[in-house]
Amino acid sequence: MRYGIYVVPAAIVLTLGSLACKPPKSAEELKQETQAAFNEGYQAFKDGKARATNPYMNDQDNPHKKQGWFDGWDKAAADKAAADAKAAADAKAAADAKVAADAKAAADAKLAAEDAARRAADAEKAAAYRRAAEGALKNIHFDYDKAEIKAGERAILQGIADFLKAYPAAKVQIEGHCDERGTNDYNLALGNKRAAGALAYLKTLGVDEARLSTISFGKEKPLCTEAKEGCWSQNRRGEFKLK
Repeated sequence: MRYGIYVVPAAIVLTLGSLACKPPKSAEELKQETQAAFNEGYQAFKDGKARATNPYMNDQDNPHKKQGWFDGWDKAAADKAAADAKAAADAKAAADAKVAADAKAAADAKLAAEDAARRAADAEKAAAYRRAAEGALKNIHFDYDKAEIKAGERAILQGIADFLKAYPAAKVQIEGHCDERGTNDYNLALGNKRAAGALAYLKTLGVDEARLSTISFGKEKPLCTEAKEGCWSQNRRGEFKLK
């Protein structure tokens, strides 16, 4: 059997010969091509392309391009993973910081509320104390030239004793006062007797003497300055002042 002979065209021969004689690429060319392939692979990942879509997969003549493309794709994937991890860490840190800030704000608000409530309670106690003192610490009055406690004044002293028992920290100064008649020295002495008489009576009602003190102003601080009995009777008094 006779077979026909296939003659290769001269143009193909010349082309193959030129390829066979093509000089190798320089290191700089390989570097540039590898970098270009790397950039392509990096962009391919960003474009959502799969790793298996490497266009140089079957390019036997340019393995450096294949590897460069894979390296670019892998680098982009690693950068994305690192960025996602950082974003997740930042989000968690921000969430944790918010939780901590909210907890601190809640704790601060609670402390502020407790402090406000405590101050309000203290203010109310102080107001109640002042009201009780104003209601209890009334003046008592004495007969002319006398220091004895009159029967009609004992209820006032009982109220003062009750106040002092209700407020154990309270201390009271008892002031003895006189009307304008008599000398200064005489009235100072009489004022001392009146203050001492009130203190002694409060002691009989169970008040600790250590919480009481006395002073005499004689006729130095009159409440009324008219020269008549109605005015003098107001000035013959004992006053009770918180210390």
